[in-house]
Amino acid sequence: MENITEVSEFILLGLTDAPEMQVPLLVTFTLVYLLTVIGNLGMVLLILLDSRLHNPMYFFLSNLSLVDFCYSSTITPKVIDGFLVSSYKVISYNACVAQMFLFLLFANVENYLLASMAYDRYAAVCKPLHYPSIMTANACTSLIICCFVFGILTAVVDVADTFCLSFCKSNVIHHFFCDIPAIMTLTCSDKHINELIFFLLSSFNIFFALLIILISYLFIFITIFKKHSGEGYQKALLTCASHLTAVSIFYGTVIIRYLQPSSSHSMDQDKVESVFYTIIIPMLNPIVYSLRNREVKCAFKKVMEKVKHPLNSAF
Repeated sequence: MENITEVSEFILLGLTDAPEMQVPLLVTFTLVYLLTVIGNLGMVLLILLDSRLHNPMYFFLSNLSLVDFCYSSTITPKVIDGFLVSSYKVISYNACVAQMFLFLLFANVENYLLASMAYDRYAAVCKPLHYPSIMTANACTSLIICCFVFGILTAVVDVADTFCLSFCKSNVIHHFFCDIPAIMTLTCSDKHINELIFFLLSSFNIFFALLIILISYLFIFITIFKKHSGEGYQKALLTCASHLTAVSIFYGTVIIRYLQPSSSHSMDQDKVESVFYTIIIPMLNPIVYSLRNREVKCAFKKVMEKVKHPLNSAF
C-alpha cells in the first residue's frame, strides 16, 4: 500500500514575498478594511436610524452591507496578519476549512441578494401600484432566508467536494486564502470529478442569479422606454443605477475568476483578481450606494446634524 501522510496545516504564501512591499501593503489593506467596516456597518446603522429608509429596497441593502462586512472579515484580517509575520503564514487544516466555508457562504448569499434586489427594482418600476402588496415584510424576509439557505447548501457541497480529496503532495498554498482552485492543486487524488462539480455548481449559482437580474432589467428597461415623461424616465433609471453598478462589478470579476479554463490561470493573476472581489468590492458597495443615492445622502446629513447639535450645545 502507498504510504500517504495527510497534512494537518497549510502554508499560505500570501500576496508577495518581497520585503519592501510588506509595509505599504499592510497600510493599504488596513485602510481598505477600516473603510469596509465603517462603510458597511455605517450603512446598516444609517438604515436602522432613519425611518424613511425602512422599506424593502433598504432592507435588502442593509443585509447586503452586513454580508459584505462578514465577507471581507473572513479574508482581510488574515491577509493583514500575513504582512505582520515575516515567516510563512501557517493556517491549520480546520481553520482553512472554516475560512473556505464562510467565504463561500457569504459570496453566494451576496450573489442571490443581488438577484433579490433586482426583483425588488422590477416590482418598484414595473408594478408600482402593486409594489406594497408584492414586497411585503414576509416576502422580503423569505427572500433573505432563501439567499442564506442557497449559500449554506453551496458552501457545504463545495467544502465537502474539496476536502474529501487527499493532500499529500504539498501543504503550500500559492494564495493568500483557502480558495478552492488553489487547494485542489495540492491533491494527490484524481480531482477531475471534483473540479467538474465545482465548475457546474458555480456556473449554476452565478448564471441562475444573473438570469433573474437580466430578466428583471429587461422588463425594467421596457417599462422605462414606454414612459413619455422625461422626469419619470430619469427617476426610474436612478432607482436602478446603484444596483446596476454593484452587479457589474461583482459578476464581472467573479466570472473572470471562476469560469475561465483552469489551464489559462496563473497564480499571480488569480491573486490580483481575488484581491478585487474579496477585499475591494465589499469596500466599494457602500460607496456606490452612497454616492448614487439621494435618500442615503439625505439620511447621512440628517444623522450628522443630530450629532453636531449636542456637540455645539456642549461648547
